[in-house]
Amino acid sequence: MIAVPDLMGAYQRGLLDLESVIAVQQGLISHCELMGDRVAILDPPPGLSPQQVRSWRMDRANFDSKYATLYYPWISVADPASGRATLVPPSGHIAGIWARNDDTRGVHKAPANEVVRGAVALQTQLTKSEHDLLNPIGLNCIRSFPGRGIRVWGARTLASDPAWRYLNVRRLFNYLEESILAGTQWVVFEPNDDALWARIRRTVSAFLVNEWRKGSLFGLTPDEAFYVKCDRETNPPESVDAGQVICEIGVAPVKPAEFVVFRLSQLTGGTGGVDE
Repeated sequence: MIAVPDLMGAYQRGLLDLESVIAVQQGLISHCELMGDRVAILDPPPGLSPQQVRSWRMDRANFDSKYATLYYPWISVADPASGRATLVPPSGHIAGIWARNDDTRGVHKAPANEVVRGAVALQTQLTKSEHDLLNPIGLNCIRSFPGRGIRVWGARTLASDPAWRYLNVRRLFNYLEESILAGTQWVVFEPNDDALWARIRRTVSAFLVNEWRKGSLFGLTPDEAFYVKCDRETNPPESVDAGQVICEIGVAPVKPAEFVVFRLSQLTGGTGGVDE
């Protein structure tokens, strides 16, 4: 994860204008897309209303990337230097929540419905209707709930592609790709034949079965959760002659339950029913 909270500090001090802020954030996104193994946590400018941040997201910045996220609003924290409450961009807190979520639940679990520790208040108190306006455009809201504290209430990327809509899906694939690459380094300079392909299938399948057992993958059985194909079809003679071994892997990620739907019915006999 990559965040640049000082970017907004520079903007507040007048060292950068909004165009420069967008340029830096776009550079951050480009870096994440180039590396392919990290996700950017972006901050909106300070003091924006829900309508203004929607305009910022859709018209001004207009980011579209499966390697970036945007959180709103800013968070009020107690400044240890002055002893007063001060507003800070949310990216620092969000990075900590991602890390805590990865440690306690795993990267497959969406880092949302998590308490923002250290938060005193929010710059803007969002209503459900405002949240419903922002969430579909990939703007992750931070909301205050009576009796439940201040919580992250969104887990979407800034991608327009529905396949990469959810943050935990993007980060799960990052984790799986890096883990499989690191765990198959032993194949380099091995004889590129059927025996090697079978060993690769066993190694990758064993890793993915463990991930399935942890709840990272969707499906009642491992066969529903993933497949690993490494044989003569994926490794034709021209690929072998080029010194390449190709393994095709497909996985079914677990997606978060964003909405719980209740169906209510009134029966003519005077009794009511609830279908959850």
